[in-house]
Amino acid sequence: MTSPQTAPDAATPIAAAETRNGVFAALGAYVLWGFLPILFGLLSNVGSVMIVAERTLWSLLLLAVILGVMGKLGEVLTLLTDWRKSGVLLLSAALLACNWLLFVWAVETGQVLEVSFGYFINPLVNVAIGMVMLGERQNRMQAIAILIAVIAIAIQAAGLGGVPFIALGLALSFGFYGFFRKTAALGPAAGLFAETLLIAPFALAYVAYDLAHHGIGVHADPQTMLLLVFSGPATAVPLLLFAYAIRRLRLTTIGMFQYLAPSLQFLVAIIVFHEHLNGVRLASFALIWVSLAVFSYDSFRRRARG
Repeated sequence: MTSPQTAPDAATPIAAAETRNGVFAALGAYVLWGFLPILFGLLSNVGSVMIVAERTLWSLLLLAVILGVMGKLGEVLTLLTDWRKSGVLLLSAALLACNWLLFVWAVETGQVLEVSFGYFINPLVNVAIGMVMLGERQNRMQAIAILIAVIAIAIQAAGLGGVPFIALGLALSFGFYGFFRKTAALGPAAGLFAETLLIAPFALAYVAYDLAHHGIGVHADPQTMLLLVFSGPATAVPLLLFAYAIRRLRLTTIGMFQYLAPSLQFLVAIIVFHEHLNGVRLASFALIWVSLAVFSYDSFRRRARG
């Protein structure tokens, strides 16, 4: 198991394999997150709170099956009886619930470009957390990549007319979620199950309240019900991949990978949801990819030297 404070030593074969697996997991998580707005767009008639409640419950069920098959349900009890880790779980669960609710509400109200912008900001939050709280440092090429990203995000902010609440909320909530998951040394599946377990009573109470006061409602439509059930794996799978990656990569590396999801969300906003694209936003999008290219080049160069 690697230390939560530092990245694995890439000079050893096992550590190199761990890092490579972390890279693939991060790529998988951010690609899935990039296309997630499409699912919630199809559920726009359900309401953001109900969607979050349903995705919590279906995620919990899926994770229970996974942990049961793996024989690791006992790990959850161990986590919940550890007071220090329970405190971290409460924080990470609250951050996760806020992030989910804000994300779904933004899609529901036709603000996917702001979702994209929020996740463009998110890597800078990770960089700041990694530098200030974990003592991570960047070399010259990494610093150039981050500087280009800062310029790109400043241009994006100008195109949006200022930094919106949605963007800041998404960036900060998920940035600190990643920090707590990295430093708490929680297993991917067991940690996520414990988090959803803590959110589940509120989700179940809301669903029960809605059914008691409004009847079966959206649950009567088979297609909507199928999409709500699918929100479970659509939620749990990328989070499991993310939790796996965050234990094996530096926060600054994770931060640069996170440009992939907002780039895809940016395209989804324009192509699928037909949100307005102007020259300023397009310029910032191009600079983000330049930043990622510089960072990737530096990573490959250092790996080749190692």
